[in-house]
Amino acid sequence: MNNLAPDCVPSFARGHRLREDVVRGVWVIQAPEKALIADPTAAAVLQLVDGQVSVHEIIDRLAAAYDAPREVIAGDVDALLTDLVERKVLAI
Repeated sequence: MNNLAPDCVPSFARGHRLREDVVRGVWVIQAPEKALIADPTAAAVLQLVDGQVSVHEIIDRLAAAYDAPREVIAGDVDALLTDLVERKVLAI
């Protein structure tokens, strides 16, 4: 946990975007020559990634929306965002 600074602002890397596939009922990260299906938890986090909202704010919004302990949300958000930064899906 805490691989990302709370004040960093994630955004989708160039050529990557989140889209809802209404037909299949899933959220998909589209990228050049690949697509990743986001599970419901990842989709909830990624819908808040807009290049303007900090990691701290994403965690606060999710903790409020799901009435969950902030530290639990923080661990999940940090793990997901760190993984996607390492995979070059997100940029900081």
